[in-house]
Amino acid sequence: MIVVTGAAGFIGSCLLWKLNKEALTDIIVVDEKITPAKRRNIEGKKFRDFLDKDNFLSLVLSDKLPDTVEAIFHLGACSSTTFNDAEYFRKNNTDYSRKLAEYALRKNIRFIYASSGATYGDGSLGFSDSDETTLKLKPLNLYGNSKQTFDLWVIKNGYADKLVGLKYFNVFGPNEYHKADMRSLIAKAYEQVLTEKKIKLFKSHGKEYGDGESKRDFLYVKDAVEATYFFFEKRDKSGIYNVGSGRARSWNDLARAIFDSLGMAPEIEYMDMPENLRGKYQYFTEADISKLIRAGYEKNFYTLEDGVREYVAFLKEKRYL
Repeated sequence: MIVVTGAAGFIGSCLLWKLNKEALTDIIVVDEKITPAKRRNIEGKKFRDFLDKDNFLSLVLSDKLPDTVEAIFHLGACSSTTFNDAEYFRKNNTDYSRKLAEYALRKNIRFIYASSGATYGDGSLGFSDSDETTLKLKPLNLYGNSKQTFDLWVIKNGYADKLVGLKYFNVFGPNEYHKADMRSLIAKAYEQVLTEKKIKLFKSHGKEYGDGESKRDFLYVKDAVEATYFFFEKRDKSGIYNVGSGRARSWNDLARAIFDSLGMAPEIEYMDMPENLRGKYQYFTEADISKLIRAGYEKNFYTLEDGVREYVAFLKEKRYL
């Protein structure tokens, strides 16, 4: 039996799709109360049961989960980079993760959890996923800090050789439709192009970058779940790993890929970045994936252009994975 928390969310529902593709259906799906938008993410997928995240935690703490649970994919969390309730992040992200991890360690259950590229902050310390670098990181927002706090708990308690943490970078793709303002630029820009025939990007407020030229490591969601599933198969691998394409691309590149996928000439407009984001903005992210490759991961990642092209086809047809 497998447990997937956050299974009605973006990456979680895509992982559920991947597990079903691998003929795995004995799955407990865990999430918050399902909204109509999130329900579409799990429609047609096969699993044993759905549990509310608080009820699931109660079963864990009272030791009432089935003895047949062999793996927990812990992908559930508040992922908003603008939400500012530190106590909520502590309880919902950090403490919840710790309680599940302690249970998995006690029961010898494979535990694979979502960390984030947001832990790297402004990138001044680089993007190495070594424990030495992780101990020094300073995230720019409360979401990144909640993930960093749990990574530190894993390392400092000597659990990095028993658990798997995955620092996902800028993931985009099908099944993120419910995320409103936290959707990827591709999802938001697609709608903008249809109505306004242009894409709006932030002006640069960093001296090193021109407008639209700051860079991110954009990761197609199918690559994110392939790397996640890899660690389910490779039970001898543990530690904290970056999961990204390994190649930073500019927002202008992304915008041009969207227009190209729609057969349109690029029309990009630059707007001022809100004041509250300027001091918390990541101008450059690029996953160092050498540790992932050393672990034996050999699959090629989608190029930005190929990932955008496939995703735009999903958006046109309003399809889900």
